[in-house]
Amino acid sequence: MGRSMRYVCAGTALLLAVACNDQGSTPTGPQGSGAPSFKTAFSGPPEVLRNAIIHRTVEAVAAERAARPARPTKSKELSYHGGTGGIGVETAPRVYLVLWGSQWSNDPSGEGAILQSFLNGVGSSSWLNSVTQYCQGVASGTVFCGTSGTHAGNPSRILAGVWSDGGAAAPTHPTQSQLAAEAVKAAAHFGNTASGSNASAQYVIATATGNSSSGFGTQYCAYHSSTSSSYGNVAYTNLPYITDAGASCGANFNGLGAKAGITIVEGHELGETITDQFPSSGWLDGNGAENGDKCAWISSGQGASADIALSTGTFPVQSLWSNAFNSNSGGCVLSYP
Repeated sequence: MGRSMRYVCAGTALLLAVACNDQGSTPTGPQGSGAPSFKTAFSGPPEVLRNAIIHRTVEAVAAERAARPARPTKSKELSYHGGTGGIGVETAPRVYLVLWGSQWSNDPSGEGAILQSFLNGVGSSSWLNSVTQYCQGVASGTVFCGTSGTHAGNPSRILAGVWSDGGAAAPTHPTQSQLAAEAVKAAAHFGNTASGSNASAQYVIATATGNSSSGFGTQYCAYHSSTSSSYGNVAYTNLPYITDAGASCGANFNGLGAKAGITIVEGHELGETITDQFPSSGWLDGNGAENGDKCAWISSGQGASADIALSTGTFPVQSLWSNAFNSNSGGCVLSYP
């Protein structure tokens, strides 16, 4: 099965059950029992997604890694895939956090505040700096940019705005099209109504506890995608209420605390969107994995998830893939260079 069937669909549909990882995979269903019993609410057929790359659950990634020796692997380095309209990376990334729906009046884990603190401090960090080795304006198939092209950015003030869109309730189980529409609405709210203003912007659509999209906690923890609009292409992340999924999406992962998944998952999506702004035309490996996928849920050794200290506090994160690590052999890193 080729990369386009596992990760992304540009014109055809991708089932969540055909899950995304950094090596070839057989479709898998929910595994393990780390998440709370609310998972039964999502036991129906998974939603069909388009142009989306999912961040798989802890259990799904563990199962794939256990099976990996039996499968051939393709090139492990990330390479450039040409971009969309010349845009493959975010050269001056700006993140807009949207707390969608009146349901955010109930925030038992304090996820809204944690996300804001993390995003307020993560810009210019050595953890995020690995994205700057990737670029656009180079030939498809490029592995090392060097001084060529225009590189992805890591500015100090990456959080450009926060919007509590609480005038009405968000859908109980929002679909991809509803999430995309909210991202376009957010672009208008923040005044990003020209295609150029969305060339390095990403909209994190965070839903409140109890109203996450179908497949959350069983197939995935989050996903990022993009949608066309009169404001140009708009990149967005579907970020459910992560602690609702318990251990399946990072609660107490690697001993990092019950709320560890909040910033592990958002950090994963942040790094991936910067390096693959409009999936899947940025930087991916030979199997369609992005810089976050390749390093997801590592519990020991090189690249294991850990706390990092930012100006706004200490936050758990996963590592991100660096082509340049270990003398250009590649690997998962928590800081760069």
